[in-house]
Amino acid sequence: MALDSKIPQGPISDKWTDYKDHLKLVAPNNRPKIDIIVVGTGLAGASAAASFGEMGYNVKAFCFQDSPRRAHSIAAQGGINAAKNYQNDGDSTFRLFYDTIKGGDYRAREANVHRLAEVSGNIIDQCVAQGVPFARDYGGLLDNRSFGGTQVQRTFYAAGQTGQQLLLGAYSALSRQIGLGRVQMFNRHEMLDLVKVDGKARGIIARNLVTGELERHSAHAVIIASGGYGYVYFLSTNAMGSNVTAGWKVHKQGAYFANPCYVQIHPTCIPVHGTNQSKLTLMSESLRNSGRIWVPKKKEDAEAIRAGKLKPTQIAEEDRDYYLERRYPAFGNLVPRDVASRAAKERCDAGFGIEANDTNEGVYLDFSTEIQNKGKQAAYAKGNHHPTPEEITALGKQWLEEKYGNLFTMYQKITDENPYETPMKIYPAVHYTMGGVWVDYNLQSTIPGCFVAGEANFSDHGANRLGASALMQGLADGYFVLPYTVSDYLADDIRTGKISTTSPEFDEAEKRVKGTIDMFLNNNGTKTVDHFHKRLGLIMWNKVGMGRNEKGLNEAVAEIAQLKEEFYKEVYVPGSADELNPELEKALRVADFIELGQLMAMDGLQRKESCGGHFREEYQDAEGETLRDDENFKFVGAWEYKGDDITKEELHKEELKYEFIKIAARNYK
Repeated sequence: MALDSKIPQGPISDKWTDYKDHLKLVAPNNRPKIDIIVVGTGLAGASAAASFGEMGYNVKAFCFQDSPRRAHSIAAQGGINAAKNYQNDGDSTFRLFYDTIKGGDYRAREANVHRLAEVSGNIIDQCVAQGVPFARDYGGLLDNRSFGGTQVQRTFYAAGQTGQQLLLGAYSALSRQIGLGRVQMFNRHEMLDLVKVDGKARGIIARNLVTGELERHSAHAVIIASGGYGYVYFLSTNAMGSNVTAGWKVHKQGAYFANPCYVQIHPTCIPVHGTNQSKLTLMSESLRNSGRIWVPKKKEDAEAIRAGKLKPTQIAEEDRDYYLERRYPAFGNLVPRDVASRAAKERCDAGFGIEANDTNEGVYLDFSTEIQNKGKQAAYAKGNHHPTPEEITALGKQWLEEKYGNLFTMYQKITDENPYETPMKIYPAVHYTMGGVWVDYNLQSTIPGCFVAGEANFSDHGANRLGASALMQGLADGYFVLPYTVSDYLADDIRTGKISTTSPEFDEAEKRVKGTIDMFLNNNGTKTVDHFHKRLGLIMWNKVGMGRNEKGLNEAVAEIAQLKEEFYKEVYVPGSADELNPELEKALRVADFIELGQLMAMDGLQRKESCGGHFREEYQDAEGETLRDDENFKFVGAWEYKGDDITKEELHKEELKYEFIKIAARNYK
């Protein structure tokens, strides 16, 4: 089938407004006749479920946690972007739109990104009204800061973790609708298949994770908001429950999966230690506003630090390589995530890493300069124009504590090092996935009635996501896009009536799920699910990670095929189907991860260029920067499922047309 993005005609600033003006509506008295399923209750899912409940639809919301409060968004500490120009530094809707397109290395749709920028200001207003405790300046106005890839301050942040606070705002709205009976909440449930009737999404098969019971749930539309697939790598910033199952199941039912190779590496994570970690702690990117990133200029200094013979504070200023400031003077430490991450890898690969772990991978994030600068400013503001060094340091630390205190405390508890006195150690790790289920302008997949929101869709971010844009996209989709586009689709269903769960389609889907579960439980293997997941993760990180090449990607495709075969022969899943069985849950997810991992490598192979989070080592310029091929690869690559052998998937191309901005090589120098 041909891909139809359904992008409206007209000037970019008018597209969304004009489009909304002509969408079909469902009258308030008809909404209670219509059922909507929302899978996932992170920012995108919770905001969507709350919005549809407020509108009067019957909503069923599903999450695999014990309550809707542990989504991946909760780990987002840094903030959320919005084009409000509070600092008078030249921001605008167009600037946010352009920065996002440029940051994504020109591999996103203009219309979708502009819509995101348009509604961004509404998100802030909505969240303030919900009581989200955004930071405020001395005058009571909302405070904000810069994030990587921009030259303006547009990132609004909250005390504690911004993601957590935004989730609490969404959950308050969701809880109200649950209390009113408009949203029915299914905790500890996992969607295991999509049910199609007459080609439309009409329900799901879900497993009650406590009792093991398979349940049938019908609806007139299904919204998938189950997050990304970063946990394919095993070691990532994602919690262990973060998975791709819902998105992959709709893919296997006919929804195209787009740009799977686009994976974001987050530059400020605590470095890895040992082989048993499944999660790396994410330190907020906002720290790059105040911290300077460096490694020693001399290899012998790096070796001495790794051996414990030198401390970073003993390295003289002239012997430090502030490599981001050296390579990218216009942006310095605030270059986009993909650029910052690869630059750290380049230094560590060259032998300058400072962390004494298995791979010697780690760089410093140093706050000593900021302590001195802010300490002097604070002293001056108090009328002390000749402060002592001790006074400067004390006031500088106080300023940092007010800005980042919770992050510094977290870092110290994990590492037992005081970041006020010694530099933080950081290294990039897998964080966010820009690929996902292909959707059109309505956020509808290639399956009618199946909509996908937040990180689960192939995103508005292109090949790389600017920091603080994930929360923005999740809430934009849930609060300000889906209520319009899903209602337009549902206008034709006001006379349909309840969807029966006793149809042959539901029978078939449940039988399919039960067959898979029985297969795993009756498998007489000898190896754990984690054994296979870790092996998959190593293949992915080493060959489909920050640097990729044709040889490694081909090896990854072959090795994952071999791993898949072994997995189905050798995996051991204890327990039974009719009980709480975390190993069974993991087995079903890892089966999906293995297939997706293979597709990610295939997508990386066909995309013979470097762009954003997809860095092919064969395609770089003389200075080691990404070398795009706009003539041959200016498209969204959407894959169609063709059966169990993933290598048989068919690639469909959606051409990206740029009418309102000029495509150029990214330059942060």
